[in-house]
Amino acid sequence: MKNFKNYFPTIRDYALIVVAAILQALSLRLFFVPANLASGGVSGISQLLNHFTGWPIGLMVFIGNVPLFLLGWRFLGGRHFAIRTAFSIITYSLFTDLLIKTALFAENGAATRLIHDLQGDIFLNSLYGAVISGIGYGLVYRARGTSGGSDILARILNHYRGVSMTQSYLITDTVVILGAGFVFGWKEALYAMITLYVSGLVSETVLEGSGTVRTAMIVTREPDAISSRVLQELERGVTILEGAGAYTGEARPVLYCVVTRAEVATLKAIVHETDPQAFLVIGTAHEALGEGFKPLKVK
Repeated sequence: MKNFKNYFPTIRDYALIVVAAILQALSLRLFFVPANLASGGVSGISQLLNHFTGWPIGLMVFIGNVPLFLLGWRFLGGRHFAIRTAFSIITYSLFTDLLIKTALFAENGAATRLIHDLQGDIFLNSLYGAVISGIGYGLVYRARGTSGGSDILARILNHYRGVSMTQSYLITDTVVILGAGFVFGWKEALYAMITLYVSGLVSETVLEGSGTVRTAMIVTREPDAISSRVLQELERGVTILEGAGAYTGEARPVLYCVVTRAEVATLKAIVHETDPQAFLVIGTAHEALGEGFKPLKVK
């Protein structure tokens, strides 16, 4: 039992990668390919080549990922990165080519009927494809791997340059989408760009959770009065920090508290009513753990 607990995180990560590969292959086969939406990166390039040559998309995804895999080995963690990412690339490539041979894609299969129902509706294809692929990307990141392709470049930009995953997708996939515009048409290219943006937002939500909260720092002459109202009316904790004005040298207490998005308006009203001359800064935090929010746990 003890050994199972030790290996459970690794087993869970690889299970997430398999689920992610299935979701990404489904989004590609059900929505992107039928609607001529280049999904960006190596997958998008493989779609373009498949359009001209008929070569299997999954096989080309695998071949195209080899040089990017070597780049990821160098910059994203060596052996630890390599094993998970190689597993992700192989499973995604296999599912992409084998999926169409399953009963789902048979003549009267559910997937075939869905493709037929959505034929000509590029908006729904792009929306469903973005959500499903975004969930897949997020699951891979939670498993501490990547899906290969432009994901590797996006992770490098995110890790070393602080570029958000959403912006990283747009940067690394723009060239592919422009190429798709010449092949499939510019309307399809525009929807592909929107698809990449939405999938990036979805992947960030899956990766970081939906518990986004607001942090507030308040520089005020009435720290006790504001703290008391926040404690009573919002039932949120407040930390009083010692500060001083750089110009006057005068002591200025700084209040720090964390609230939900719905409580921001009430907090602003409390500060304005108590000290109209106060200085208030509202920031964003992806997650709050501890008293009043989600419990702090070590996964």
